[in-house]
Amino acid sequence: MQKSQVIPIGPAVESETLSDHVMRQIQSAIVKGEIQPGSKISEPELARAYGISRGPLREALHRLEGQKLIVRVPHVGARVAALSRAELAELYQIRESLEGLACRLAAERMTPEQVEELREVLREHERDQAFKEGRGYYQQEGDFDFHYRIVQGSGNGMLIRLLCDELYQLARMYRIQYSATPNRPAQAFAEHHRILDAISDGDGELAELLMRRHIRTSRLNIERQIKQEPRT
Repeated sequence: MQKSQVIPIGPAVESETLSDHVMRQIQSAIVKGEIQPGSKISEPELARAYGISRGPLREALHRLEGQKLIVRVPHVGARVAALSRAELAELYQIRESLEGLACRLAAERMTPEQVEELREVLREHERDQAFKEGRGYYQQEGDFDFHYRIVQGSGNGMLIRLLCDELYQLARMYRIQYSATPNRPAQAFAEHHRILDAISDGDGELAELLMRRHIRTSRLNIERQIKQEPRT
């Protein structure tokens, strides 16, 4: 990994362990593309850059492996995940199916208060400067993420573990990477509003259909972008 890709460590959140803190910093750098997909992970370089011992660093890297952001290649070592076209298509197929189901369950189970909180998430997105300028879509994580909140609202523990833990950061990495396509941010925002209206109406069937269509559109958009990328 090149030294220019190492991201300075930021302030720790109260009660975080050192391993938690470093994991969060490296995770953010990978997801935002500041450490490029396919980059080799050098433990000595990271330990020096973050001023920590190898023990907490290895614990952080192990957790990032669990999030599918880092992979270990035999005889090569650890690298940042870089999905092939086929693997990326498979990831979006999984998202389409499982997030569609989560959306249907959310329409059936979310309370009016939860729906209003989800509507406020979209209002926050609309206030985002990058979105206003058409440069990209709002990409905050967790409770500020429209998709994350819907999965949480499904009330299905297994879906939550799969989509909010195991695959979440990997999916975010590609969502961010391909979010700046011209016209796509505004289109995706409109799709989110239609999905929310279906959830608010308690129409699980329509909510599922709209979410599946939304993710399928994103996948097709990514496939078009990949085809336009210069071959190296």
